[in-house]
Amino acid sequence: MRVLAINNGRSGGGDARRYDLLAELCRRGIETTVRAVEDGASITAAVADAADFDAVAALGGDGTVSTAAYALRSTSVPLLSYPAGTANAIALNLGITADPHRCADILERGNTARIDLGEIVYEQQHRAPKGIERRGAPRPTAPLTSGFVAVAGVGFDAEMMERGAELKPQFGAAAYLFAALGNASPRMARIELELDGTRVETEGSGVLLVNFGRMQFDLTLTHDSNAQDGMLEVVVIKARHITDLLPAVAAAYLDRIVTYPDRTQVLDTYRARCAKVTCTPALRAQADGEVLQGATPLTCSVLPAAATFLVPAETAVPGVGL
Repeated sequence: MRVLAINNGRSGGGDARRYDLLAELCRRGIETTVRAVEDGASITAAVADAADFDAVAALGGDGTVSTAAYALRSTSVPLLSYPAGTANAIALNLGITADPHRCADILERGNTARIDLGEIVYEQQHRAPKGIERRGAPRPTAPLTSGFVAVAGVGFDAEMMERGAELKPQFGAAAYLFAALGNASPRMARIELELDGTRVETEGSGVLLVNFGRMQFDLTLTHDSNAQDGMLEVVVIKARHITDLLPAVAAAYLDRIVTYPDRTQVLDTYRARCAKVTCTPALRAQADGEVLQGATPLTCSVLPAAATFLVPAETAVPGVGL
């Protein structure tokens, strides 16, 4: 068996447990090629020859795994999401822990699930250097694309990711909580959604595009998320202040004990295969925790069953019918 390991050594504060997995693969006689992708190295380039391997293991956070999955879209190359990042929402939804022995077993057994991907099309946002005013019309650019596996978002969510990035080395997953508290009164915007041809006009501080419903701290964002149904949940965040979200967070915690569907009036949820999001003023965007160099308007579409993930055979994965 030949495995290509893509290692983002900076994710998760450089957690060394990933190297226990590499050592375990070596102990089992599995031929493993390791490629480092930190310091701006292209993950897409790193997996360009993935067809020459039996599987790819992405050792990093959600951004690393998501980029690898998008690069491998519509191929038959199976991908292992090893949780070596901060939030690790993808591995959480797939039932994968950082146990090196269990992950090695998953690689050897080769049990897979076909998972939907989200694809975002947007225009690059040009920013003038500080102290320099941009003059004239912006230069036209070709649209950019990014993929995601778990959640993408604009507005409050993206701002939280951007603010939390510099705090992650010190505080881990709690960095996002501190970032949210630092933006207690997010900017409101007029939001226009075009959902499979149906138009919705509303107001909110952000929009989430959800493929997997479970997020960090094992909270359930939506009940209807199914990463194999060819649909996304489009969630409009109506909160004007972070305290407005507390009832929704409490409901998510109650879900860990009993099914508690109420998410209060601060979250409006829709379903669509294709969603165009336009905001006034324009809002920044993120995909699986990586802030994009772009803003709304953007279009998000589902790529049905485009990714092949390695999963535990004995685990029931929420949102994935194995």
